[in-house]
Amino acid sequence: MATIDVVNLENKKAGSVDLSSAVFEAEVRPHLYHAEVRRQLADRRAGTHSTRNRALVSGGGAKPYRQKGTGRARQGSIRAPQYAGGGIVFGPVPRGYSHKLPKKVRAAALRSALTERLSASAMTVVDDLQLDGYKTKRMVEILGALGLSGTTLIVIDEANPMVEVSARNLPGVSVVRAEGLNVYDLLRHGHLLITKAALAQVEKRLAGAGSEGASR
Repeated sequence: MATIDVVNLENKKAGSVDLSSAVFEAEVRPHLYHAEVRRQLADRRAGTHSTRNRALVSGGGAKPYRQKGTGRARQGSIRAPQYAGGGIVFGPVPRGYSHKLPKKVRAAALRSALTERLSASAMTVVDDLQLDGYKTKRMVEILGALGLSGTTLIVIDEANPMVEVSARNLPGVSVVRAEGLNVYDLLRHGHLLITKAALAQVEKRLAGAGSEGASR
């Protein structure tokens, strides 16, 4: 069982915590990242694109000219696809892009990403993360004291508007709650900053068989 130091906001050791081997010593399987990230991004697509085919374009009820005797090809409607303003052939229509992935696969991908972050020494656990106001400057000071200068994903245990708003305008910094921790956000940030309480929630969520551990 791995152990990681817990630090305070001044980056001084405030204890240590044992990490669940089921979560932070999982097999690293990068191919699961692709499947889960593809599912997440596909689920975000609106799918509201739409075009009109010849049945939806107005007008064109009568033949543009008689069938025979003009020397031209026969035509039935000016709303046929070959006419300007006519219907679109095989154009995009509203559809959903989301697809399902087994919950156990999603949980395995998240455990794999967390294991990789820990093995790369790209994970920091703080005893608590509280601000006394909406202060972006204070958040910058905290990240600087912790030595986090690159892209950072902050994971908190519950809603904390002061933390979420204070980090909102910082480039490369994102805040998610423990129940929303996901593979896509983990992979696009170089470092993971997680509170001790949030760590306990993540372990509880992922340490089981995996059927309930997948991110949304």
